[in-house]
Formats: sequence, C-alpha cells, structure tokens
Amino acid sequence: MLWTDRELTAWLDELLPAERMAAFENQLRQDGALRARLAVLIRHRDQGGNTIGEIWQRARLSCPVRTELGAYLLGILSHDAAAYVEFHLNTVGCRVCQANLHDLEEQSTQTGQVPDRRRRFFQSSAGLLRGESDAGQSRT
Repeated sequence: MLWTDRELTAWLDELLPAERMAAFENQLRQDGALRARLAVLIRHRDQGGNTIGEIWQRARLSCPVRTELGAYLLGILSHDAAAYVEFHLNTVGCRVCQANLHDLEEQSTQTGQVPDRRRRFFQSSAGLLRGESDAGQSRT
C-alpha cells in the first residue's frame, strides 16, 4: 500500500482514522523502506521544517469548534455547516473532532442524571447538616 507524506505525518500526530492507523502500523513492521521514509519525515519535523499543510493540520484550522459540534448534535446548524461537519467527521475522519463529538454525546445523555444525582446528594447530607445545626443550638 502506498502512503503519502501527509498520511505519515498524520500518523505521527495520531490523526489517522483507526483502520488506516492499524494498516499503516502493520505495514511499518514489515517494510524497511517505509520505516526509513518515516525517519526522514521525523528528522525534517525536528529541524523545524513546516509546510502550510502541516501547520494547518497541527493547528486544526479546519476543525469545527466544540460549540459547532454541539449545534450539530442539536440539529440547529445550517445545511451547509452540517454538511461540512459530516464531511470532516466521516470523510476526513478527524479523530480529535470525533472524540469531541463523542464526549458531547455522553454529556448530553448524562445531563438528565445530574439533577437526580444532585438531589440524592443533598438528601444524604441534609441529615448531617441538621445534626450539626441542632448540636450548635443545644450548646448555647
């Protein structure tokens, strides 16, 4: 399988989709030429060599911000913005944005549990608070 320098750089930054990352790592174990090519890229990066594409990718300039991902989950983005988020998540396969989206999904499912958890917490400590205030009153 042929790998572009951009894919190798994405692998170094752990930004490849999981399936591509696994395929790359399997090939890397067996292909000395690929290991040598990767070593050249690492040396180039360590010397401060940056292309516009590398800067763009490392700074994640094309990634939607977390509030946009939240709006996407709520279904309130414009059609064009939602289409871009879907492209970014599914076609580009940005692992950082996929992780952010997953985190937002988990938070939205846990939101319903927070008031119940808070109520139970206060109920469990209400007796302790009452006991302390009663003890303070008997001392006076």
